[in-house]
Amino acid sequence: MRILYSHRIQSHDGQSVHIDEMVAAFREAGHEVKVVGPSFYASAGFGTESRAVALVRRLLPAALAELAELAYNVPAWRRLARAASSFHPDLIYERYNLYYLAGAWIARRRHLPFYLEVNAPLADERARFGGIGLGRLARAAERFVWRAADRVFAVTGDLGRRIAAVGVPGERIHITPNGVDPSRFPPRPPPREDEELVLGFIGFARPWHGLDTVIRGIAESGTGLSLVVAGEGPACADLHILAHLLGCAERVRFVGLTPRDAVPSLLAGFDIALQPRALAYASPLKLFEYMAAGSAIVAPDQPNIREIVAHAQTALLFDPASPEAMWQAIARLARDAPLRRRLGEAARAEILRRDFTWRGNAARVVAAAEADIARRADGAPAALPASAG
Repeated sequence: MRILYSHRIQSHDGQSVHIDEMVAAFREAGHEVKVVGPSFYASAGFGTESRAVALVRRLLPAALAELAELAYNVPAWRRLARAASSFHPDLIYERYNLYYLAGAWIARRRHLPFYLEVNAPLADERARFGGIGLGRLARAAERFVWRAADRVFAVTGDLGRRIAAVGVPGERIHITPNGVDPSRFPPRPPPREDEELVLGFIGFARPWHGLDTVIRGIAESGTGLSLVVAGEGPACADLHILAHLLGCAERVRFVGLTPRDAVPSLLAGFDIALQPRALAYASPLKLFEYMAAGSAIVAPDQPNIREIVAHAQTALLFDPASPEAMWQAIARLARDAPLRRRLGEAARAEILRRDFTWRGNAARVVAAAEADIARRADGAPAALPASAG
């Protein structure tokens, strides 16, 4: 199959992981893939973004910046049109981005199946976190792209329900959580009882994640526990200060952005891996990586997390409404080495049992595409592929 992969991602971060892994999985399965996205993307390093885009976002009012995003569809449409003419794809697969309409337009013009991977309701997300200048237009653009897709691959049930609420038929929506390549994560060696336990967090640290509670707990617990924070974010500066004020700075290590090829070795050092908070519609990439690494996981007890892990079986889940609940779960695991080992082993096994892999996600997309292409060829209804989980 020939797959034209369309995206508008500028930065190399968690979003780029999804793109790179899915493209690799398609190609590993023997399919031809042509990726069409912003020119900056191909040369950007991990954690970087286009200076021009960053400048526009910083200097322009939100409404004007969003109009610039809409204007980007003109060069994007031209690139996609050229690619479609030369590559002759069987399918356009797109990672959804707000105000990005070019893929839907090209698919409609060329009568191609248009598949959309949706990781967040971006109009609502921007309104909540970054501010938005053209709310009605943003939601209209979002509805248009979601409704234009022949299949929508949403990462959680909550997100699938949001997509259905704007008029996308349920039979077009597939719940396909994010994944991981388990072959990159070697089996965890048996723990040494005399070692200090390492708590670990990887990702973008926000104030509402509650990592301050973890640092306070480390300070009160005395020796035996340390914390590694891998990544950046607005909470890091205050967490640095807090660790110094509480006298536990030597046991709280901030390692900054971690290159993708270094993540498995980093996670191998986590005895207890933390997913402090998660948005209701998110499918956290770190959660799958923690599972593949065989770490004992502490995560919030909420529906999208329970789609992936089960309390006391593959993780310890805590009440996100209780300020102390996360630390109580950490303390329980710190006291119980057999429980840590059992949860970590079960979580790693769950990745394979439920096929939470990029290869599995790619296979589900291809199965749907083959059914749709066959239906278009003979007019018969296509069988729907199963969702992950």
